[in-house]
Amino acid sequence: MPNTGEPTVLAQGAEIQRERLPSPHTPVLGHADQKYANGERLREPMQSPTLRVERWRHEGGVQNDLLLECNEIAILLSGRTYVRRTGDGRRQEGHARVGSAWICPAGTFEREVEVSGPGEWLHIFLPTGLLEHSALANYDIDPSGLQLAYKGGFVDPLIVQFSRTFSALLDQGMGPADRLLVDGMNVALVARLVAEHTIERRSRLAQAPILGMKRLSAVLEYIDANLGSDLRLDELARVACLSPFHFARRFKEATGVTPHRYVLERRIQAALGRLEKHHSSLAEVALDCGFGSQAHFTRVFRRHTGLTPGDYRAANARLQQSSFRQ
Repeated sequence: MPNTGEPTVLAQGAEIQRERLPSPHTPVLGHADQKYANGERLREPMQSPTLRVERWRHEGGVQNDLLLECNEIAILLSGRTYVRRTGDGRRQEGHARVGSAWICPAGTFEREVEVSGPGEWLHIFLPTGLLEHSALANYDIDPSGLQLAYKGGFVDPLIVQFSRTFSALLDQGMGPADRLLVDGMNVALVARLVAEHTIERRSRLAQAPILGMKRLSAVLEYIDANLGSDLRLDELARVACLSPFHFARRFKEATGVTPHRYVLERRIQAALGRLEKHHSSLAEVALDCGFGSQAHFTRVFRRHTGLTPGDYRAANARLQQSSFRQ
């Protein structure tokens, strides 16, 4: 058996005939329940229209053969095991260590999937057509020349970073204020897949657009007017008349921070102003400033200011009383 982290191609075969797949607009549902015969889901899934994330513990053994209806990236979070699988006309096997990733594109009939021992895995599911759509909208690449690679046993530092953040969000629960972060990570993950993990037959179409001052001002005004709403990256990108990928990059170039960071800072500033006026309860401030719940508001506010909202309000009241006496 090979003893490297990279998979070994043991046999070549004819390419699996791909069946007609669902529309890219169909919400991604994942296929872990159908594919993994001897595993246990450890957390409630994280779901968005273009992303599904699940954390599983898999025992050693053979999994179910399956025609994949969405793209899957599996990353080993803990444990050390040996993986064998056959798909896209190829047989692969190799050692999996923490951080190792395995990609299986939508439309692949995958069979004889086997892991040698227990381990905890993160499974990321992306809908069919998402890469092709992103290639045209975000990268000016002809989508007809783009195909996600059937690839495994590799360690990509960015994918490892994404998996850790996704795993932490699964542990703590995702609040409304985290949605922009997840949207941005979704876009960045697709960017990484297009850039590093597709079969090389791409062609460039045009130059990337820019985010001018007029469009930037419109976005900033929209954010301030909708801080209490569930702001999404694609929503802000539409205001800027850009794709989510181009918008995220151009926004950071223009402001020095990511859209998620900017919105979070604006929400904190709005909350500070509301807390100083003493007219609203902490729960009302949390909801009006877009934090979703008082518990989530308290956690984020303390992380950024060093105080809980209640402590900040009390300290500000003491300061005002002291100033009044003087």
